[in-house]
Amino acid sequence: MPTTPQAFTGLSAFPLTPADESGRVDTDALQRLLARIVEAKVDSIGLLGSTGTYMYLSREERRRAVKAAIECVAGRVPLIVGIGTLRTDDAAALARDAAGADALLLAPVSYTPLTEEEAFRHYEAVAGATDLPLSIYNTPSTTHFSFSEALIQRLAGLANISAIKMPLPKDGDFAGEIGRIRATAPSGFAIGYSGDWGCPSALLAGADCWYSVVAGLFPKPALALARAAIAGDAEETARLERAFQPLWDYFKAHGGLRASHAAATVLGLKVGPLPRPLLPLGPDALASIETAITGLDA
Repeated sequence: MPTTPQAFTGLSAFPLTPADESGRVDTDALQRLLARIVEAKVDSIGLLGSTGTYMYLSREERRRAVKAAIECVAGRVPLIVGIGTLRTDDAAALARDAAGADALLLAPVSYTPLTEEEAFRHYEAVAGATDLPLSIYNTPSTTHFSFSEALIQRLAGLANISAIKMPLPKDGDFAGEIGRIRATAPSGFAIGYSGDWGCPSALLAGADCWYSVVAGLFPKPALALARAAIAGDAEETARLERAFQPLWDYFKAHGGLRASHAAATVLGLKVGPLPRPLLPLGPDALASIETAITGLDA
C-alpha cells in the first residue's frame, strides 16, 4: 500500500528567496531564513514557491538556492523544491537539479493556455525525469489553469505524483472536496491547501498539509496553530487564528508575496528588493503590518 511522503503532511513553511536587483540569490540571507524555520521544527520547507519568487529567477540562481538550502537544512526537515517553468524540458532539468531534496512541487506555468491533455503530458514527462515524489501545484490565481477532478484522478495514477496543493474551495466545502478526491486517488495520495486564512479549516476537515506563507516568517506560532487544527481542537484553533487575522487581511488585500516581503522588512530580516516589476508596499502599509504582526514574532 502506498504511503504518504512525509514532505506532504503537516505544516510546510514557504520562505521568501532573498535576492538582489539583478536576481542573484543571497544564499547567506536565505540560509538565515531557513535556519529559523528548521529551528521551529516544522514538518517541511517549501523552497522556491510563489512566495519564493521562483518564476523571477534563472535556472542558475534556482540551482544556487537549492544547493544552499540542502546545505543548511541538512536533512533535518524534508525539503520540497518548486520546479515550475514554461517548457517541459526545462522543468525536467529543474527536477534533476533538485537532486538531494526530498520532494518536488510543479505548477503548470504557461503563456498560451494549456489544455488538460497538454497539462497531463507535461506532468507525465517531468515525473518521469526524477525519482522524487512530486506534488501537483494547483494555483489558478497565478497560472490561470484549474485542474478538474477528473484530471487530478488521472495524474494521481502516475507513479511519482504523490500529492496535490489545492487552492481554497470557493464554497468552503473542504470535507466534500477532500472526500471526492480521496474516493478516486490511490491510497497515500496527499491533499493539502494554500491560502493561509483558510488552511486551519482545511486541516480541521481532514486535509493532509497546510502549505503556508506565514510559516516562512512566523514558523513557531504557525506550527502551534497547525497542531491544534490537526488534533481537531476547533476551539483552540479559533483562539490561535485570531492573532493571525490582521496579517491575513493584508495577504488578501495585497497578495502573500508583497505582504510577506513587507513583514520581513518590519522584522529586520534581509530579503532584498522585490523582483521588478513588483513594487514594495508603502510606508503606511508597513506601519499597519507592524501592528498586524505584533505578538506573532516568537
